[in-house]
Amino acid sequence: MRDKKTEIFINSNPFETRVAITENGSLAELYVERPEGRKVTGNVYKGRVARVLPGMQSAFINVGLARTAFLHVSDIQETLDDVDEQAADKAPENVIDRTGGRGGRGGGRGRGRYKALRIQDILKDGQDIMVQVTKEPMGSKGARVSSYISLAGRYLVFMPSYDRVAVSRKISSEKERRRLKKIMQGMRPDGYGFIIRTVCEGASEEDLKTDMEYLVRLWKSIDSQKETAPTPSLLHEELDLSLRTARDKFSSSVKRLVLDREDEFEKVRNFTREVMPALQKRLELYEGAEGIFERYGIEIEIDAALDNKIWLRSGGFLIIDQMEALTAIDVNTGKYVGKKDSEHTIVKTNLEAVDVIVKNLRLRNIGGIIVIDFIDMAKAPDRDKVYNALREALKADGARTNILRISDLGIVEMTRKRLRNNLIQSLCKTCPTCDGVGFIKSEHTVMMDIYKALLRDFIGKRTPALYCSPLIAEKLKETPAILGDLEDRFGKKVSVIPVERFQQDRFEVV
Repeated sequence: MRDKKTEIFINSNPFETRVAITENGSLAELYVERPEGRKVTGNVYKGRVARVLPGMQSAFINVGLARTAFLHVSDIQETLDDVDEQAADKAPENVIDRTGGRGGRGGGRGRGRYKALRIQDILKDGQDIMVQVTKEPMGSKGARVSSYISLAGRYLVFMPSYDRVAVSRKISSEKERRRLKKIMQGMRPDGYGFIIRTVCEGASEEDLKTDMEYLVRLWKSIDSQKETAPTPSLLHEELDLSLRTARDKFSSSVKRLVLDREDEFEKVRNFTREVMPALQKRLELYEGAEGIFERYGIEIEIDAALDNKIWLRSGGFLIIDQMEALTAIDVNTGKYVGKKDSEHTIVKTNLEAVDVIVKNLRLRNIGGIIVIDFIDMAKAPDRDKVYNALREALKADGARTNILRISDLGIVEMTRKRLRNNLIQSLCKTCPTCDGVGFIKSEHTVMMDIYKALLRDFIGKRTPALYCSPLIAEKLKETPAILGDLEDRFGKKVSVIPVERFQQDRFEVV
């Protein structure tokens, strides 16, 4: 299998920065940051305990954001075992994953054991505490925070309370792992811990030392503020999107990083000169008249990623319905009728759907519970074939996933770690007409609601005026029998007044 050709494109203006990561010319990931909604994951705050909830073994922390942050007891207890070293490769989005899904720290491969402490024995209402955001606020939920601070550098993740050196599992060479670990153990300050990131493979001792010294200085600066800073206050803010991308995504496997604004280009170039000088020649400034995302076909792919219907090459299609806690994906044969028997057609469609589903989970950043309804397969070997293909495809996904086997009905249940808002939440808003339901009452149903409302008013011997949308006013004119029946029965005339701002199913009788 040929290596992936990875490229990064950064489109920025004073109001928004967008980062597109493409693989073999196809959009794989999209990140959007606006000044009013800048990412807070990785930020360190001095906060105050707003409320301790013993029943949930959690607390709400006021850190100065729009909603109070959520702190679980597992994020403030002392660990007695290992942490998830692999999480270092995803910093700073989950700099060190301590959430373990719902409850325990060290989820995924890390299996931490904890002292049996109760949150009410650790925290009290009104107490000050230093915390770091580990998960973005999403929907009605506030940010998730941890009292364990992790600071990401280019090569290292610094953990002031860890006191160990760990190496990313993605560095497969045992010889290289030993070399890097020996370097760090020989120069790290006592009591401080570090996780060596995947990008560190082949790095020199000088590279590690420079990164380590920068992170230690940064930590001392943060720590020195906690006593004198007001509560709540921001003690440390993560890098902006452009610099985070350069730090965490730009590596020797990336063919080029292209920016379309000169000031952003200079900012990233200065950053790379300090921490990754060998990659400077892969930076490019785009100066074309056409927008950078239009030039490389990215804008079209973004629009397609907001659609709930995705066509497969064979003629089949997927329907993706995203809800707050669950996403349902339905696989259909569509126009594809196959060339052999129906079983072969179904398996081929399901296998084609696997790659498209995994790509869209990553691109749309779909997390939480996911239910995939594959086309029913009668034979167990066929179900196993599709399941194995899905499990293999998910290995390339950076987010942690858990997948159950395909049921007899062709249903797959899985979870995918949710780290930030999905693409629809980032780029769209709830429809004011349907309020996110996805449908509204039909014209006939609205007219029947009006009929019943007017009937009540006629019985009350009042002469009503009806305010409604222009569309409903027109429909009532086209169907005179509805109002005519009431007017004939009660001998009163109804005044119909169209209101432009009224949605289709809104009306008022006054």
